[in-house]
Amino acid sequence: MKSLIIGCALAAAFAAGSTSIAQGFPSKPVTLVVPFAAGGPTDTLARIMSEPMRQALGQILVVDNTTGAGGTIATGRVARAAPDGYTLVIGHWGTHVVNGAYYTSLKFDLLNDFAPVAMIASNPQLIVSHLSVPAKNLKELIPFIRRNQKDVLIGTGGVGGASHMAGIYFLNRIGAKLQFVPYRGGAPAMQALVSGEIALYVTQVSSAVGFTRANRVRAYAVTAPNRQEAAPEIPTVDEAGLPGLHTAVWHGIWAPRATPKDIVIKLNSAVVETLSDKPTRARFADLGQEIPAREQQTPEALYAHQKAEIEKWWPLIRAAGLKAE
Repeated sequence: MKSLIIGCALAAAFAAGSTSIAQGFPSKPVTLVVPFAAGGPTDTLARIMSEPMRQALGQILVVDNTTGAGGTIATGRVARAAPDGYTLVIGHWGTHVVNGAYYTSLKFDLLNDFAPVAMIASNPQLIVSHLSVPAKNLKELIPFIRRNQKDVLIGTGGVGGASHMAGIYFLNRIGAKLQFVPYRGGAPAMQALVSGEIALYVTQVSSAVGFTRANRVRAYAVTAPNRQEAAPEIPTVDEAGLPGLHTAVWHGIWAPRATPKDIVIKLNSAVVETLSDKPTRARFADLGQEIPAREQQTPEALYAHQKAEIEKWWPLIRAAGLKAE
């Protein structure tokens, strides 16, 4: 009985301490770790959010670029950080899904060593081709690819990247195999498509829509269930004839595992307030970033989405034999 009383007292004291910590949070600047270099898409989103989040939290949000190893250095740093809410990471589909299968020696668990805060944006992809490809729509493109598997080249922005994974997923769905040509990033891959060096590319809406509108490449479908605000004229894969081929580079924010729930709730509230800010929403829209519906901005929704994505992509990555050397 005595031990039970002591145990209950300790639990109550811990709960009270957690609430006390949360009530005083944040009392100093919060660091948002970006796993990539300044100026990239993830860094841009972080910097757009920094000022409205500062207002929501009442503290400065410091954007800290920690690069290397496909984002694993930054995510590892946050996984090992004190679970006090002062060190967060903004990551995406690559850092928090793909890397778990691609980097086989990770010292942390992408799903269980982080406390999800909120999903912040999603950027589906476009299936695009060089203008010399005779197919005018997706239903014509699929048989064209099947007939010309030895001759058609498909580009990627790098081995294991979003364009590579989406390309593999697309080809698996239509039962075709093409030679992938990797480039040092999305911009060189897009230029290779425009010049005719490659015939096909699957890339983010934000990266391709300017080229499609300028009639420099041909767009076939967006890999999302709904048409995108940034490109409403382009049909979805469901409309174009390949239902369910849904891929997107989505972003979220995570804290270290064991961060007190009350602190996670405060952080989530600040993110939700930021995503409702009209200037922020406008800037996201300009980048082709779709802000998730309010019910999808919860920690639970981010966890569920990340788990589903891991279950979808890890078998495909492993079957393709992709791994970091």
